[in-house]
Amino acid sequence: MRILLVDDEVELTDPLSRLLTREGYSVDVACDGAVGTQLASQGGYDLLILDWMLPQLSGLEICQQLRRKGDTTPVLFLTAKDTLDDRVRGLDAGADDYLVKPFELRELLARVRAQLRRSAGQEATLVAPRLRVEDLELDLENQLAYRQGRVIELSEKESQLLEYFMRHPGQLLTHAQIYQHLWAEGDKPSSNVLAAQIRLLRRKIEGAGETPLIHTVYGRGYRFGGAGDLV
Repeated sequence: MRILLVDDEVELTDPLSRLLTREGYSVDVACDGAVGTQLASQGGYDLLILDWMLPQLSGLEICQQLRRKGDTTPVLFLTAKDTLDDRVRGLDAGADDYLVKPFELRELLARVRAQLRRSAGQEATLVAPRLRVEDLELDLENQLAYRQGRVIELSEKESQLLEYFMRHPGQLLTHAQIYQHLWAEGDKPSSNVLAAQIRLLRRKIEGAGETPLIHTVYGRGYRFGGAGDLV
């Protein structure tokens, strides 16, 4: 299990990182918010332990940035801020737990174990997986897509259309197949509705400078993914 510890108090990070290492965790340490953000953004961590008050970027800002990008890595705040309002702000920012300084090391270890167990349990019971094609990711449960750091809100129909494309990357999907998938037999709209739906989806998932993903096969349908020669 990999843990990222971000705190500018060396008198805390040194003994804490040694303790976590002795418990069998792999620990990386950052002493300011900028480095912490860079490491956290690279991914691969099972838990982030963040101090609230940090040089350059606060732990609160780090957590908010990660959540906006769709990163769900568990976050445990360590902070001297102990008012109810502070706790609410931390949890609203996306933190999973909150430990007020000073604290007992036994309690911190217990909370670390609890977060890792909870995270492992959520992964094991996930019923709505995320789909990924190239650099685009789709969160089916929340109707959100993620691309190059952008969070893309989708309508129900856009989410259904994108899911259909992403489950069939590189395949030619005909107009008839898409209509049949998206609309019930007695509820099919006029032919230009699909074109309009495709146009709206393209605007959302294909930003400036991003590689096109939806490719038109004229007279037949669409292909999703690396098929630029067919546009």
